[in-house]
Amino acid sequence: MASIPAQRLIKVAAISGSLRKASFNRGLLRSAIEISKESIPGLEITYVDISELPLINTDLEVNGTYPPAVEAFRQKIKEADSILFASPEYNFSVAAPLKNAIDWASRAPNAWADKAAALVSAGGGFGGGRAQYHLRQIGVFLDLHFINKPEFFLQAFQPPAKFDNDGNLIDEASKERLKEVLLALQEFTLRLQGK
Repeated sequence: MASIPAQRLIKVAAISGSLRKASFNRGLLRSAIEISKESIPGLEITYVDISELPLINTDLEVNGTYPPAVEAFRQKIKEADSILFASPEYNFSVAAPLKNAIDWASRAPNAWADKAAALVSAGGGFGGGRAQYHLRQIGVFLDLHFINKPEFFLQAFQPPAKFDNDGNLIDEASKERLKEVLLALQEFTLRLQGK
């Protein structure tokens, strides 16, 4: 897929379902940020930390407002043109921190609505694929619009090594596949926005 001429800046909010600093999924997002800066004009990816969000509890909603950490998170989602999710697979599903973040931003008004999105994951076995498919189901209700292809599931524990000890992606073939996902997200976001 060729690089798209920068028609306008696409702002991407990148969210990891894993809170661990050396998480492979956070490593995918760090790599995506690096790739976009180096070789994808018009695509700006910002990591959005979800570790400070309280567990969802509607008792915390007071007079139509949310706790400050939730308000700040929701604002970052609203300001983004698209979303890049990286999530491990926990018990055949989405990681709890990510589901919590999704639920907070879906409270009225739904901050996810009509945004383009992409999914990447790293893990054992199926490489996080079941979590991705479950997240796609959640996205239907949220009015999120996921790219269909390319899919990115990375079997992190199969040789050769995909990540270093700090969780940084070191596999060049995987970086190239990740770039293809980012280019597809950029193209789809522009198409969805009618630009």
